[in-house]
Amino acid sequence: MLRTPKYTNAGRLRSALVFVLLLGGAFSARAQDPSKGIKAWIETSLHRVFPNSPAGASSYLNLIAARNQTLSFQACLRNGTAAKLHVECRVEGSTDVKVRVRRVGYVPMPHRTTNVDVSEEDGVPYIPGMVPDPLFPESSADVGPWENQSFWINLMVPPDVKPGPRQIKVVLSSVNAKTKESTVVGELTAHVDVRPFTIRARHDFPVTHWWHADAIYDYYKTEPFSEKWWQEAELYLKDMTAHGSNVIMVPIFHTRREIVPRPPQLLKVTEPSPGKYQFDFSDVKRFIEMGKHTGMEYFEFPHLWLYWGVKNPVHVYRRDGDKWSLLWPTESDATSGVFRDFLEQYLPALRKFLDEEGLPADRTFFHVSDEPGSGEQFENYKKARLLLKQLAPWMRVMDALSDVEYGKQGVTDIPVPILPSAQKYIAAGIPHWVYFCTGPRGNYLNRLFDTPLAKIRMSGWLFYRLHATGFLHWGYNYWYKMDTQNLLNVFQEGAGGDWPGIPYGDPFEVYPGADGPIDSIRWEVFGESLQDYAVLQTAGIKPDSDLLSDIKSYEDFPKNEAWITTKVRQILSESH
Repeated sequence: MLRTPKYTNAGRLRSALVFVLLLGGAFSARAQDPSKGIKAWIETSLHRVFPNSPAGASSYLNLIAARNQTLSFQACLRNGTAAKLHVECRVEGSTDVKVRVRRVGYVPMPHRTTNVDVSEEDGVPYIPGMVPDPLFPESSADVGPWENQSFWINLMVPPDVKPGPRQIKVVLSSVNAKTKESTVVGELTAHVDVRPFTIRARHDFPVTHWWHADAIYDYYKTEPFSEKWWQEAELYLKDMTAHGSNVIMVPIFHTRREIVPRPPQLLKVTEPSPGKYQFDFSDVKRFIEMGKHTGMEYFEFPHLWLYWGVKNPVHVYRRDGDKWSLLWPTESDATSGVFRDFLEQYLPALRKFLDEEGLPADRTFFHVSDEPGSGEQFENYKKARLLLKQLAPWMRVMDALSDVEYGKQGVTDIPVPILPSAQKYIAAGIPHWVYFCTGPRGNYLNRLFDTPLAKIRMSGWLFYRLHATGFLHWGYNYWYKMDTQNLLNVFQEGAGGDWPGIPYGDPFEVYPGADGPIDSIRWEVFGESLQDYAVLQTAGIKPDSDLLSDIKSYEDFPKNEAWITTKVRQILSESH
């Protein structure tokens, strides 16, 4: 039989050395060619790129743009190697179009939204898991083995730019951590056809997102309404107007049911003698001036009665140094006694203040109570509304309420039904705003972590076609555990700690950042949908136009990117 030769220790050492040298050569070759195993592609803004979704194939994207428009797309990369990759993204091209690059971040979604068919949800193969949502102000990223990373790219087209084609080039480069050498691993191109069409500002469609002043001072660890708070708050108001909101809730009172040690109450109230009140509107004045400066067109004032029943008045606090205390017991009667006495003094003072600030009735909104129901709650609401008509007939009241009887009986000036109830208001011919929050789910429009982005982008189209006169949402920056003052890490918990009642993505549209708000993909796409609303207005398209005939209701409407792209291209090509 054949015998294999015996290796000496020296022979084993030589063989091992050869193997190491060959292996080192292989790694060296890979180091010299960082692009090996790396895939880059370009993607629209209406397609979520999950950490482990398949890589795309296109390096080229055609976009059409109006003047005075912000549009977006994604530059994406898949690291198909076993090593960590540090990638940088830069954009080259036209100097007359402003560019912004942000890194798409991922947040956990441990459960899908309940009571929704998979045909109406995004990320079915990848959720539970990590979902793309926050947009960090960074143009580089560390990408792990066999995972994706995308960059969100905004193009801001000026209103006076010369129409015509633009080539926007995106370069993705790998950077060696030790040598700092940069190697191009992907080149992508967006062809932007700028049309002569110039978008005019949206008008006669108020949009409000209730924001939480206390979340600002709690997160940034400052005192209520300190100078630091004012600086941060202004950044958040600017972000709202940049994304199409034009109504701001003025935090005169704190409308939550829970009693809090540091309420977000701008109005300073003192009680020199029992039942006699004095009001200092100086901080309210400063806030309204800030709102005007940041582009807010309308000012909304908080509810005067607690939500879900209209049984008790809102909490109003007095402040003594660092101590806050309630002006009346929490169970005080809704329309008589101490609260009626308070309203008889507060409402005339408020009217005087509004007149001094030049805020007319058509630029202000007021609330009775949030989401009252039927039966006893309906009767309670009517009593409260009647009291306001007696004491402040100048008030224009709006509330989120869905029973169509509120509209039919004219109990409120501006009813705001949730989307499934809106159809009854449409059928009755009653002007109304609309809202969504924890619901509706299923086929309906919403704006959650797993709502398809094309569906979110249809928001403005639906509001326009279905004759909504405004839109309301409760959760711009609710970063707390539901019904508490306990801050959550919203980069880890997106459902207020209360899934499935609160679906992921419902409590907030922006994340807290060191230098102001960190936008979400959902927020960006919703802002683009409001821009679509302005396109329809500017083009003079009637809501009942055949162009929009595919939109039947808030649950029966086109939910695909191709429909949106086709309609936008048609409008921008045919209008001037």
